[in-house]
Amino acid sequence: MTSLRPLGSSDLRVFPLSLGGNVFGWTADEDQSFAVLDAYAAAGGNFIDTADAYTAWIEGNHGGESETVIGKWLASRTNRSDIVVATKVGAHPDYQGLSAATIKGAAEQSLRRLGTDHIDLYYTHFDDETVPVEEIITALDQLVKDGKVRQIAASNISPERLQASLDFSEREGLARYIALQPHYNLVSRDTYEGPLQETAARAGLAAVPYFALASGFLTGKYRPGTNVESARSAKAGEHLESERGRKVLAALDTVATERGAEIATVALAWLAARPTVVAPIASARTVEQLPALLAVADLELTEDELTALTEASA
Repeated sequence: MTSLRPLGSSDLRVFPLSLGGNVFGWTADEDQSFAVLDAYAAAGGNFIDTADAYTAWIEGNHGGESETVIGKWLASRTNRSDIVVATKVGAHPDYQGLSAATIKGAAEQSLRRLGTDHIDLYYTHFDDETVPVEEIITALDQLVKDGKVRQIAASNISPERLQASLDFSEREGLARYIALQPHYNLVSRDTYEGPLQETAARAGLAAVPYFALASGFLTGKYRPGTNVESARSAKAGEHLESERGRKVLAALDTVATERGAEIATVALAWLAARPTVVAPIASARTVEQLPALLAVADLELTEDELTALTEASA
């Protein structure tokens, strides 16, 4: 049984792979989603990531579809207390931005769709610089005080605003961010490494990176001359056109062959070994895609392997 990791300074303990819920209600229907969730939980997984905005980008959807699927699954499996549910506020079409009123209203809707009385980890999805950090943190703190949220976190935020938020929480004795969800993977290192990572490290925040497999590129299925049927193929394919992308694939091939591991597992293992990272996020549309993701819990790369990958992705 894989041991769970502490999430920053909090009492939340999570599996080293967070299951992304962005495909639920999009490329995975309810039955497929339930099958993936069942298989993840059966393997010891307990950390599910979603957002109130998933999947508003699909014609006919309004946002909240992913939360609704997860809520139905939690109710039917009666396993709410075993699962760490993370969701986000700020990007739902009806609840955009991070004013105090928006945060309060959006949280109520998320709780309703998830069919629960509390959210374990509540992220600000995108920072809203029109709202002072004092207002955002005070609104999030109220949710914690009311027992509706256990811990708070941030995603897509500048180092300056993150530090200002942490300082305000500290000064006023309010709820404090314990985790950060950055865009971070082997072919996208620039947004996180540097001041943002340093701020997170200094504050003891747990990083839970999204796009951990670069929209599928780091599974190795995208190669020159191949055509992949996927809703995300255009995004993933862009990496093939860069020298960095091709070098990373070559390095992943080498390590994966030597270790008898899937390319996706190696890419996630590199990420899991980076400073501050506790659990990369990856999503699976089908049960067949899950084993390569779950295997990150048991693959520890050597210093030489980590160095080879880091240099290839520089």
